[in-house]
Amino acid sequence: MAGEHGNPPSYPAEGGGEEQVMSEVHLGCPPYHTGPHISHFTISLPPRDEDSLDSARGKVYEVDEDGDLILTRRRNAPKDSFVISIQHNITSSIPRVGLQVWRAELVLADFVLHMTYKSSDFDGIVAIELGAGTGLVGMLLARFANTVFITDKGDEVLENCAKNIDLNAGIFHRRASIYVRELDWNHPSPEVVVNSPSMQSFFLQPSYTFSRLHQLKISINRKSLGLYSFGWSTSEVEELQRVSLLLAADVIYSDDLTDAFFCALEAVMSNSPDKVN
Repeated sequence: MAGEHGNPPSYPAEGGGEEQVMSEVHLGCPPYHTGPHISHFTISLPPRDEDSLDSARGKVYEVDEDGDLILTRRRNAPKDSFVISIQHNITSSIPRVGLQVWRAELVLADFVLHMTYKSSDFDGIVAIELGAGTGLVGMLLARFANTVFITDKGDEVLENCAKNIDLNAGIFHRRASIYVRELDWNHPSPEVVVNSPSMQSFFLQPSYTFSRLHQLKISINRKSLGLYSFGWSTSEVEELQRVSLLLAADVIYSDDLTDAFFCALEAVMSNSPDKVN
């Protein structure tokens, strides 16, 4: 997940290291907090009965003097809701902004939730998220999609994303498969590191399936073998050609990155004409 548009708050690094930036989502948190932090987000699902829908439609919303909505915080979690836990950093350097939760990530997550309850278009699909960061959007999509490729660049970001999938195993639907894979936009064709299906389960990590009572199928961490952890198998590259939904949020903040992003879009979308983004 790339940084917010504009200039997020920045802080000089302690000890003369890289400059740290902070997402607007984390404002109010200690700026020099180090290491991962776990936040818990309560996701409220739309009402299903007509009476509740009519009540929601008839609700009057107030605005302040600037025209912004006045939102009243709920005292208790709504009946139809679930909690998703996200491990993230409070601050990060620019190359590691995928370790934070950004506002656009929450907006895209809200869009995915809206679409999944408004229609069945996302049910059973194969999808990919580019610049996924913490993996929040891809994980919500895995409540309905059959296969989700959650992609980003760099082992630290990808390992954090894999940890978040592990934390939230119970929210995905039973047949969901989630793959955390590296996709370098400067070289957008996935690097195949395992050709044999029989070797895939031994070498590739982390891929997850939930077909048996949400039990994770997690293979050996290839880092312990000194091998690349987030590469692609031949079968996954073939599955990538079936992608019909491509998602990305707030991933453009420099000219070079913009060019690379569109190269990645072209590479992914050229495999099939049936993409929705």
